[in-house]
Amino acid sequence: RMRYKGLICEKCEVEVTKSKVRRERMGHIALAAPVSHIWYSKGTPNKMSLIIGLSPKELESVLYFARYIVTESEEDSLEIGKIITEKEYKLFKQLYGNKFEAYMGAEAILKLLERINLEELRIELEEELEEVSSAQKRKKIVKRLKIVRDFIASGNKPEWMILKNVPVIPADLRPMVQLDGGRFATSDLNDLYRRVINRNNRLKKLLEIRAPEIVVKNEKRMLQEAVDALIDNGRRGKPVVAQNNRELKSLSDMLKGKQGRFRQNLLGKRVDYSARSVIVVGPSLKMNQCGIPKKMALELYKPFIMRELVKRELATNIKTAKKLVEEADDKVWDVIEDVIQDHPVLLNRAPTLHRLSIQAFEPVLIEGKAIRLHPLVCSAFNADFDGDQMAVHLMLSPEAIMEAKLLMLAPNNIIAPSSGEPIAVPSQDMVMGCYYMTEKKKGAKGEGKVFSNIEQLLTAYQNQVIDTHALVKVRVNGEMVETTAGLVMFNEILPIQDRNYQRTIGKKELKNLIAYLYDEHGFTETADLINKLKNFGYHYSTLAGISVGVEDLVIPEEKKHLLAAADKQVEEIDADYKSGKIINEERYRKTIEVWSKTTDAVTKAMMDGLDKFNPVYMMANSGARGNTNQMRQLAGMRGNMADTQGRIIETPIKANFREGLTVLEFFISSHGARKGLADTALRTADSGYLTRRLVDISHEVIVNAEDCGTMQGIEVGDLISGGKVIEKLAERIRGRVLAEDLIHEGEILATRNTMIGKELLREIEEKGIKKVKIRSPLTCALEKGVCKKCYGMDLSNLKEILLGEAVGVVAAQSIGEPGTQLTMRTFHTGGVASASAAITQIKSENGGRISFRDIHTLNLNGEEIVVSQAGKVIVADNEYEVSSGSTLRVKEGDIIEEGTVLVTFDPYHIPLIAAQDGKVEYRELTPKKTYDEKYDVWQSLVVKAMDSGDVNPRVHILDKEGKKLGTYNIPYGAYMMVEDGAMVKKGDILAKIMKIGEGSKDITGGLPRVQELFEARNPKGKAMLTEIDGRVEINNRKKKGMRVVTVKALDDSGDQREYLVPVGERLIVTDGLKVKAGDKITEGAISPFDVLNIKGLVAAEQFILESVQQVYRDQGVGVNDKHIEIIVKQMFKKVKIVDSGASLFLEDEVVEKRLVDLENKELAEKGKALIQYEPIIQGITKAAVNTGSFISAASFQETTKVLSNAAIEGKVDYLEGLKENVIIGKKIPAGTGFSAYKNVAMKVQEEFGTELEAVEE
Repeated sequence: RMRYKGLICEKCEVEVTKSKVRRERMGHIALAAPVSHIWYSKGTPNKMSLIIGLSPKELESVLYFARYIVTESEEDSLEIGKIITEKEYKLFKQLYGNKFEAYMGAEAILKLLERINLEELRIELEEELEEVSSAQKRKKIVKRLKIVRDFIASGNKPEWMILKNVPVIPADLRPMVQLDGGRFATSDLNDLYRRVINRNNRLKKLLEIRAPEIVVKNEKRMLQEAVDALIDNGRRGKPVVAQNNRELKSLSDMLKGKQGRFRQNLLGKRVDYSARSVIVVGPSLKMNQCGIPKKMALELYKPFIMRELVKRELATNIKTAKKLVEEADDKVWDVIEDVIQDHPVLLNRAPTLHRLSIQAFEPVLIEGKAIRLHPLVCSAFNADFDGDQMAVHLMLSPEAIMEAKLLMLAPNNIIAPSSGEPIAVPSQDMVMGCYYMTEKKKGAKGEGKVFSNIEQLLTAYQNQVIDTHALVKVRVNGEMVETTAGLVMFNEILPIQDRNYQRTIGKKELKNLIAYLYDEHGFTETADLINKLKNFGYHYSTLAGISVGVEDLVIPEEKKHLLAAADKQVEEIDADYKSGKIINEERYRKTIEVWSKTTDAVTKAMMDGLDKFNPVYMMANSGARGNTNQMRQLAGMRGNMADTQGRIIETPIKANFREGLTVLEFFISSHGARKGLADTALRTADSGYLTRRLVDISHEVIVNAEDCGTMQGIEVGDLISGGKVIEKLAERIRGRVLAEDLIHEGEILATRNTMIGKELLREIEEKGIKKVKIRSPLTCALEKGVCKKCYGMDLSNLKEILLGEAVGVVAAQSIGEPGTQLTMRTFHTGGVASASAAITQIKSENGGRISFRDIHTLNLNGEEIVVSQAGKVIVADNEYEVSSGSTLRVKEGDIIEEGTVLVTFDPYHIPLIAAQDGKVEYRELTPKKTYDEKYDVWQSLVVKAMDSGDVNPRVHILDKEGKKLGTYNIPYGAYMMVEDGAMVKKGDILAKIMKIGEGSKDITGGLPRVQELFEARNPKGKAMLTEIDGRVEINNRKKKGMRVVTVKALDDSGDQREYLVPVGERLIVTDGLKVKAGDKITEGAISPFDVLNIKGLVAAEQFILESVQQVYRDQGVGVNDKHIEIIVKQMFKKVKIVDSGASLFLEDEVVEKRLVDLENKELAEKGKALIQYEPIIQGITKAAVNTGSFISAASFQETTKVLSNAAIEGKVDYLEGLKENVIIGKKIPAGTGFSAYKNVAMKVQEEFGTELEAVEE
């Protein structure tokens, strides 16, 4: 019932009606002249210019009234679409009169667009494509053809890109509010609309009074600009600004960016029934509880309390109930206890980096105003109690409550989904208490006493007969065990079968213990046990009364002697440099290494000198707080520091914090410390953006089927980086599914499709199996998502993954969450430089017989020195590269065991060694002499000669008669160790090539490296790879001023490839070396694109996977392979069409592989020509913008571009991913919203709360 309905107000002539029309009734402005839509007339690729066939610049000149365009013509010299200037127009008008027409502005373009017949244009372009040969032109035509086809397919007409009317959005969406001062605050859109209306009205008037053309044109241009500003302000020309010089927010800006409609209101909404407050620790809580302040609970549960009050007849109606609650009446407190029973709340701590940042808890009412949090869930939330705040959310529907109870309660989140390791691990005080109680002490009170049972021992302990740490004997289960009272008490907590009376418990042991308990007993029991461990730890760390004083930092006696010895070594190195034995770079590196080793020695001396019960030592050793590195800085020496460029400073900091630093030392160290803080701030933003991109590319990956039936898989072995195994085979295959029967020496250990569990892992390790073929998301044959078998185990509960699990988002979170822990650069430890001791030897990783390949040696002082450039030592089937100047430690034909040292070498440089006696002669070699004042030394460096083009610097060794005995190629950047004309002996060093130092310019590490890999960028300083197997030939041929390296196939095919190596790039290969496809020719980083082209799809996928793992493992972060595999799978989803066959695809078009495969299937059935394609890599940003769903793409980046493209193509969004569904407000198709669970309902029994059973409808 509406009062005054249908009346018309006499003041403003508006009808009285419902307020809702202010949100739904649109108006429009009828334009006096057509204008172009800026989304289509500007931007790349420019849709309007493409379809007409003009250049974007020409189009702009016509639209904004700078040039004419011919629209009608009977004259041959003036074809339609020709652009002419004002002068030319006047001239042609005189010449041809009315035989042609030319216009300016959007009307002219409108006329041209209306002329276009899309079908004819398509046929014309397709014919043109057949004839054209040059790639440049083909690309152009293909671009145009794609747009024409899109228009045809969607049924859009090109002339619709020109606006004749501008719609006006409803009033409530561009509100005007009166401020208290009588002024108005208005939405920017009103200003923009006002400008359009003013100009439009002025234009109408001018047209009516037949104003001069020049005035009308100007007004039309202004109208065009006003409409442009309304749609997308600032896209062209200067943006329109308000009085205070602030850019006005146009319609496009309302959608774009973090504050736009998509990200601000559709993907992240504010919700009611939420609260936030500071958190404090609640050590007495159970694992599934949290403390909620009474006041907060009262407000949060308000409607529930009101309902209950009415139900209990404590209030007569809802209104009185509301009053009671608001006055916090005494009656309310009785009710509230019952209301919160069985109604958990969600706690969330921002930043929400992974799914463990939101967990459910049963509320417990407490006094005060702070939320209490269980100490063990802190690590999952990454929370501490220095003022962190958390948000509380209340679930409303019974379904939501049930879901939270079954899936989100804290005891269900003991294990991190990223790695399958426990995350609810006791820390700090709790670890301290457990460690203190389980440590043993020699010679403590009561040592050696024997007890007949545990009770007796504990009685003795309580009566202070024996000390906590005293070693005593006690009978347990009929056996005598040597243990301590503390250990016995600790073990009382554990189940009988899991007790161990020997081990001292630190953080690592606790983690392993929890993982083991979880494996054996499941969630509920483990949560209980963890809680008991917590109580034990807190109780006894309090009783232990551990404190730290400055006296506890004991500076080792030996420090003085170690420092003196180091100083002496450095003096010797300087002397070597002065006498010309080594070069400056070597001197620098050796000096650094001396100090690095000295620092380690001091640290060792310090640790050895400490008492086992020294509080600082106990903290560091147990893992409760701090580490050896920090202790070293406190009581050892601070060691090497880095300067502003990241180079390590030669003079280390010899003092520690207890002694205090000198002014100079303090100054040196302040750079590193400050950089650490700056890096952290930058890293957080970078890492968050990485997570966002990862989620956007992978959110649509859901477990969609039981088994896709593929026979493919990937073969995995140990992951090796820099000669170290960084991820063992066992870690990589745990919880994965076998792709084929596992056969060892003819015996079938397990059949295909078996999940690899603990028993099988043990067997694989015992049998020494090195490679296993497993199913992987990379090879999953499903069109969408992955299947259970290819994914394997759900790491968060160590069971088989369930259908409908959103594994894509979990993968993105697992990779993004540790992002903040990755370094920004290769180099970082709170400013303390850790120059890892250089690698000086190669050890064999397997046993077997030794053979050599391409190795030439010299015998010097009884040692075999390798003189060939790139030989290999082969042990059974493993190859190890050996550089020149190395010393061989094994003989050919030896049979060795695993771990034998094969060769040793100088870590800093590769020497070029003379293999003959004779006289040195330089050829085409330009040395650059440099003088080092500090040491009074000359050095000669080989540089590129400026004047001559082709040079090949080399050294000849001549005999007395001047006959050539040997030639040595010298790369640029090598240091000459002999003068021209000098006499050398066999085994002398002619030149030294510096090895590029670890942590030098070529190696991007940390977060930037992960981004580089996921974005599929070509790395800086990339290496050249061989494309075929074969033998290398290097002669002194030149092409274009570059050296030619040829690889010839070993068979008779005569296949060969030439590679042009720029002078100054360092070759890794040598003449006559055998190489395999994909081996490096020059030094540098490998590009994933090269791997894809040479070794194919699987190799490229594995390459990215392993490279990403290297970065994470280097930082000590465990992320399971399968998460990275899911992201990589998404990067390789698309293919590039090489030959479109009989299909409608275009050349060079990038299409989803599944679509091409479907099309090919149809073509094959009809017997037509198939589509040829090649795989491509798409970086995550590109893949996310080009995803199938336009809603998801628009909410990611480049919103306007995505939406304008979707409009032209008439795209349909099938709502397959998660984001699209969140945006339009549907249940996401994962978890309980998964299609297979559609017909599962829940019984709700009002009286007994919620029944936790699913019923088939």
